[in-house]
Amino acid sequence: MVAMKIVGIDVGGSGIKGALIDTETGELRSERVRLATPQPATPAAVSATVAEVVAACGGSGPVGVGFPAALRDGVALTATNIDSSFIGTDLSRLFSESCGRPAAVINDADAAGLAEVSLGAARGRSGVVLVITVGTGIGSALCVDGRVVFNCELGHLEMHGDLAERYASDAARKRDDLGWKRWGARFDEYLHVLERLLYPELIVVGGGAVKKWHRFAPTLTVKTEVVPAALGNLAGMVGAALHARRCAG
Repeated sequence: MVAMKIVGIDVGGSGIKGALIDTETGELRSERVRLATPQPATPAAVSATVAEVVAACGGSGPVGVGFPAALRDGVALTATNIDSSFIGTDLSRLFSESCGRPAAVINDADAAGLAEVSLGAARGRSGVVLVITVGTGIGSALCVDGRVVFNCELGHLEMHGDLAERYASDAARKRDDLGWKRWGARFDEYLHVLERLLYPELIVVGGGAVKKWHRFAPTLTVKTEVVPAALGNLAGMVGAALHARRCAG
């Protein structure tokens, strides 16, 4: 694959951020741009905001978009923390038209996983690696010998009669007014569930919560090695750009 500078976009429940990414190193080649996710987060509104972010980032090549949905051939099968009208939408076409250049779309957590196994904390690691992103929800990327298995929604496992992400996400921490230590115990409980299911070699934690890694890391008791994402909260943008580079050939 030829190194390219590609705009990587990370669409989240609260914000849409992007930057021009050097796909060889993962370094940002522009200022990081962040705009609030429009409410309601409909296809027309979100695509317009994505186009605004892309224009601010510059460049002229393809765009990679990390999006909170399971995808098949660029079409949204689900809509997580975003408007349900996205289900059935051809996202590659939507964002290509709004941005005026080719757009490749990947699940947001899969984008973070691709970034971490390619350039980050899981680079060179064999076996099963989980990349867990913690923010408005819980995203997950299942990686086997450096390859991402797409659309593994492990944040949707059941815990306490509800989705795990409604119990152990950063949004749940804020909703229930939990300190980082108390929330860390919840997140640790979730990691134990993953450990019993998949017995991974490594768990990489990313998303917005990783900025407070030092606050909750001491509460984690799983036997699996757990490390913060090397690319931090930028992994989604970097992975989206890497995905666009692969799609561009």
